[in-house]
Amino acid sequence: MSQPSSNTGDSTPGLTYADAGVDIDAGNRLVDAIRGPVEATRRPEVIGGLGGFGGLFELPVDRYRRPVLVSGTDGVGTKLRLAIEHGRYDGIGIDLVAMCVNDVLVAGAEPLFFLDYYATAHLEADVAAPVIQSIAEGCRQAGAALIGGETAEMPGMYQAGDFDLAGFTVGVVEYDARIDGRACGVGNVVLGLASSGPHSNGYSLIRRVIEHAGIDPATETLGDASLLDALMAPTRIYVSAIQQLLAACDVHAMAHITGGGLAENLARVLPAGIAAELDATAWRRPTVFDWLAAAGNVADGEMARTFNNGIGFCVVVPADQAEQAIATLTEAGETVYTLGDLRARDDAQAAVTWTS
Repeated sequence: MSQPSSNTGDSTPGLTYADAGVDIDAGNRLVDAIRGPVEATRRPEVIGGLGGFGGLFELPVDRYRRPVLVSGTDGVGTKLRLAIEHGRYDGIGIDLVAMCVNDVLVAGAEPLFFLDYYATAHLEADVAAPVIQSIAEGCRQAGAALIGGETAEMPGMYQAGDFDLAGFTVGVVEYDARIDGRACGVGNVVLGLASSGPHSNGYSLIRRVIEHAGIDPATETLGDASLLDALMAPTRIYVSAIQQLLAACDVHAMAHITGGGLAENLARVLPAGIAAELDATAWRRPTVFDWLAAAGNVADGEMARTFNNGIGFCVVVPADQAEQAIATLTEAGETVYTLGDLRARDDAQAAVTWTS
């Protein structure tokens, strides 16, 4: 079999991977830079350390009779564009983790571990390091181990300075304790947990509103902070508070309020024959949403189906446990609103209706 030519006698230097735009040494330096924050997310079930071909995690079967794995994957959407344009890298990784772990939390699952995927044209340590460190911080908040990931340097696929993020998480719940909405009944109470802002949804519209208004979000003030601060606030991670709630009360359904807004996401977890009647005056829409509505002349209906409008997560509990649920969530640091209750419905009725 013929071998590749060694170009012996040719004075022209041979091409290298670095010449093609990929710096392997930079990737190795990044791994060293993030090793500390990643190790801080370690759980007892993690086997091995950073740098292997796969992340090893021992399923805690001693704690479960019939464990069910719950998985979720997501990104942060075009909120990433604002982060890149304004150099706001220290919270976007929390967004990535939150969008995944809040989803698996809906089933009552405890997030076990997380993996990330970071893709860019050219690896810049002063950008990648704070991003991945913030992913580790999100994992710390969620109690999930960051057991691996991938940093892909792909010149020609991305423009200079651009990068993209994706994440993947696995959680576990006892089979008989999984939450799927089937226990919902007439009279159950719907509670809403406050969001920290738009979270990671609706940013294509947000960026269009900013363009339409012709303003710089970094200099536009919104109360005591800038509009950019309000828009870049990391997605709230509800894992700890909900785990405390599950230990204290019966929970019949939960919903992570993402794209589609409160009505569409809550409807996804209600069983046939059950509707939620919600009070639109139960909470005050945060100022950032008022600004977006006014600056973009966005109709109320469009706001409601695009943004969370201040409610990032919902739980449905029995009426006689609502007071205890509110107390538990409040003690865990959440701001809680009583949004409404569940009613009977026929097939022709909407799953979520509003009073005002």
